[in-house]
Formats: sequence, C-alpha cells, structure tokens
Amino acid sequence: MYVLGKNEFYGLFKGVKSIIIIAILLVTSYYSAKFSELLMSGIELTAREAKSIHTAGLLALIIFFGQLFVMSISHDTINRETHERTIRFLVTRTSRSAILMGKFFGSLLFWFVCLAVSFLLISIYSHKLDLFIFSQTMSLLTYQLALTILLSVLIPRPGVTMFLGVIIGIIFPIIGFWITFTSNIWLTWMKFMTPFYYLERDDYTFFVIILLAGMMLFIANLIFRRREC
Repeated sequence: MYVLGKNEFYGLFKGVKSIIIIAILLVTSYYSAKFSELLMSGIELTAREAKSIHTAGLLALIIFFGQLFVMSISHDTINRETHERTIRFLVTRTSRSAILMGKFFGSLLFWFVCLAVSFLLISIYSHKLDLFIFSQTMSLLTYQLALTILLSVLIPRPGVTMFLGVIIGIIFPIIGFWITFTSNIWLTWMKFMTPFYYLERDDYTFFVIILLAGMMLFIANLIFRRREC
C-alpha cells in the first residue's frame, strides 16, 4: 500500500493537468490574500466573514470547482488498472483493499500538500494560519476524492468516467447547494448526505464529511474486492 500510495502521489505531480490545477490554486490564493484588505474596505462584513476573508477566493474555488479538479486527474485511478489489465499484476503482490487505499491516500496526500502550500501563501498576507478553515477545506477534498474513487470502481471504462467527471464536477456543487437550502420537505433530508450542509456550520460537524467519505470508500472497497480482473 505504501509503494502504491507513493507512486500515485509522485505521479500526480508529473501530469500536465495537475500542474495547471496547482498553478490555479496558487494564483487564486495569492490574489485572494493580496486584495482581501481592499475587499474588506469596500463592503460590510460580519466578524465571521472578516475572519476568513483572506481565504475566500480559495474556498470558493474548491467549493465550486474542487470536484471538477479532483475528477479531472483521478477519474481513472482504479479503472485504468482494470482496463489495461495491470490489476492482474498488482493483485499478485498485494490485496485489492491495499491497492484501493494506497491510491486513495496517495491522491489525498497530493491534495493535502497543494492545500497546505496555498494556505501558507495566504498566511504571508494574513499573518495567521487558520487551521479550522484548512481542516474544513481538507474534509471537502476528502469527500470529493472518495466520490471519485467510488465512481472509478463502479465504471470500468476510463473514457466514461472522464466524461462523467466533467458533468458531475459541474453540476454537483449546484445540486448540492440547492438541496442544502431548499425548503422542499421531500428533498431536505438529502442535505445531510452533502458536504455543503456541514461546511456552512461554524463548528466541528465537518467531521461528518470525513465519515461520509469513509462510507463511500467502504462501498468502493466491497465492490472492488468482488470484481474480476
């Protein structure tokens, strides 16, 4: 699992799409922090909004485009191995569960590093490192990655997951926010299954997002272990 995770981690940094995404994250973090004071002077903010103003641009980017970013580089994490039949070689050396978890944690470490560097860049201007908002954002990325892994296990063709990744990446935040704030009694219960409901709360309920991610990984592992090579 360690070797698979390490290979996945280093492999993500070599892709062109990954480099573009990293650049977008860093540029957004830089300008979000640099012009936050100007934004504060132009509009009236609550104490909570003023506290997180330096990270506002980065948070908006991850919330609205995070799923698209994650799926664009990890949509074929599992089904690439099954489609190219390399999974037959891997299962002779380790278990399917180790393969899945190794790839998940390797990808998660990639996003952790990207987010940590972005927050460190923001801290240069804000003179503080908000670990609470960092943890909230990281929990959202964990959820998005777990959903991507599940999709990669369910759909065996990388071309299909690439197409669906774009569609889901675009509509997921739209539907998620709509469900979170809708007053429809038939749909309001679904907000507890989306990460956005927990992100709007100023407490530690964002740990539920990690729990939801764990449930998706558990389902993905059950399916992956029963699937033929």
